[in-house]
Amino acid sequence: MLIQYHPRESISEVVQILKGGTSRVIRSEFPELEEFLWGDSFWSDGYFAESIGKVNEDVIKKYIKAQGQ
Repeated sequence: MLIQYHPRESISEVVQILKGGTSRVIRSEFPELEEFLWGDSFWSDGYFAESIGKVNEDVIKKYIKAQGQ
């Protein structure tokens, strides 16, 4: 996932919003998934984030699209 966020936001805040929001949507659309959860959490506690630095954004987009091929 490639995202852009405002510099005043911390990466942990952004991840919390993404994970919380997607969890609510998925739980409401697929309530049958509740039986497969480990405890109350939909996502794991951790995350990995990395900045792209001086790499061209198009290179990153191409890399993401090629995942799983």
